[in-house]
Amino acid sequence: MSEFIDIDRAGRPVRIEYAWVGPAGRSTPLLVFLHEGLGSVALWKNFPAQLCEAAGCRGLVYSRPGYGRSTPRPANQALGVDFMHRQAREVLPALLQALGIDAARERPWLFGHSDGGSIALLYAASFPQQIGGAIVMAPHILVEDVSVASIEKARAAYLATNLRQRLGKYHDDPDSAFWGWNDIWLHPSFRAWSIEQDLSAITCPLLAVQGLDDEYGTLAQIRGIAQRVPQTELLELPACGHSPQSDQPQRVIEAVTGFMRRALVQ
Repeated sequence: MSEFIDIDRAGRPVRIEYAWVGPAGRSTPLLVFLHEGLGSVALWKNFPAQLCEAAGCRGLVYSRPGYGRSTPRPANQALGVDFMHRQAREVLPALLQALGIDAARERPWLFGHSDGGSIALLYAASFPQQIGGAIVMAPHILVEDVSVASIEKARAAYLATNLRQRLGKYHDDPDSAFWGWNDIWLHPSFRAWSIEQDLSAITCPLLAVQGLDDEYGTLAQIRGIAQRVPQTELLELPACGHSPQSDQPQRVIEAVTGFMRRALVQ
């Protein structure tokens, strides 16, 4: 069940929806889940709990501002090109602090999907002493034509189908969630967005996962990570789209638990 906590963001309180899953207690590693561009606590469904149970770790799932039951984005407030940098460097640290998590001591692990994967990479690069390891699924390190084309299709679907109604089951304000994500990704200035130069600062263990049928990105994304972060392990999944946790959950759980066990004994 979701809980709520306020964090300070640019001098104003912002409500964050979060939930704990998996074994309780601070004697086990903490795995923080970072959702995709239209995700939320509820949209992860049972996957975080299943993964944490298999890995023997406790999990923290939360909805970023503008998503789920967290404070919606003001209608007149557009996301900036640096929105993922700000989530990694401002929002996530503020949330951990508000929850009494000493990241320098506990060194949480991050599990990020899509935009959440990019945020996990940026956190790992920005705070190398405050992370135990990272798993990123379908992350973005640059903008590809296939990404833009799929996001344009999502825009058309939001305007012409019941997508808004479906998202309303998971977000208090579906317009906040959808347009915040869609508008910035389709803004001309965002075509030059890249975090490739940030990656070289990552020192933690890293697993990068991508489906071969991902409609939002190609293998250039995770292979580009491996070129810049030599300790990266890659998992390329055939017959899998943009959401490996939905398309092949057991394969992902097996890969992540094995990766974490190897990293934790080093």
